Amino acid sequence: MNLIIHSKNLELTEALKTYVDQKIGLVMEHYFEDTTTFQIHINLSTFKNNHCIEVTIHLGDITIRAEEKTNDMYQSIDLVEEKLKRQIRKYKTRRNRKLRKGKIIEQAPVFEIPTAEQEEEEIVRIKQFQFKPMSTEEAILQMNLLDHQFFVYQDAETDQYSIVYKRKNGQYGLIMSDERNAVNV
Repeated sequence: MNLIIHSKNLELTEALKTYVDQKIGLVMEHYFEDTTTFQIHINLSTFKNNHCIEVTIHLGDITIRAEEKTNDMYQSIDLVEEKLKRQIRKYKTRRNRKLRKGKIIEQAPVFEIPTAEQEEEEIVRIKQFQFKPMSTEEAILQMNLLDHQFFVYQDAETDQYSIVYKRKNGQYGLIMSDERNAVNV
């Protein structure tokens, strides 16, 4: 397991590193047999009275992300651990269900390219990823695991690019491209 820890406005002590490694490492070892291929990015930061932890786990075919903010870093780590457990259980349950049906479609990992600090009106982060065909259900799962409000994907049935998004009432919306005006990406 490749654990990459970054800190901002916080002294990264050995005790904190050990605590993060124990909590996140134990979660991964509990749910996965081989953790040597996983890459886990952990960002620890403080601002005002908030202690924030962001965890991004690249599992190869899917990316899981969790974030927590509290007034104590150790409490934030405990809360993000619980959130990761829920997300991994959800992912593994759906994946096992699909494997039993024989309908699993692999997705390429998401890669983030951080850019240099720029002015407020400009783009501050660029994400690039390869579109792999997937069902709408898989796109919703990926969106929820990333804890995003929307997700762009290529529909496995139509090969058209679509967007799923979370509505304010908790339900999901789907935006599909028009075949007549489709743009090759």
